[in-house]
Amino acid sequence: MTDFRAVLSELRRPQMLIRAARYGISDYRRDRDLKRLLNGTPPSPTQSVQKLLNEEKQMEAIRTTGDAAYSIARHIEVLIALMAEVRLLPRAQMKA
Repeated sequence: MTDFRAVLSELRRPQMLIRAARYGISDYRRDRDLKRLLNGTPPSPTQSVQKLLNEEKQMEAIRTTGDAAYSIARHIEVLIALMAEVRLLPRAQMKA
């Protein structure tokens, strides 16, 4: 079982990325943003968190290798969605 809040709190990312993501949460719209980020109909919050964690892990790998394909805007969008989706999980479902 995965405690998504614990996983999220253990992410070690540059402070600027985290600040930007926190700032963007207020503009997050699940129906619009998840459809674009996950290429389709938004899944349940539990499924979307898992998919977003995988996407963020890939973005971080690209960032740390210095690959020219890295998009800081995309990375921030994924972090915003990830933070917002974790907030949608009921306390009872924090472990999936």
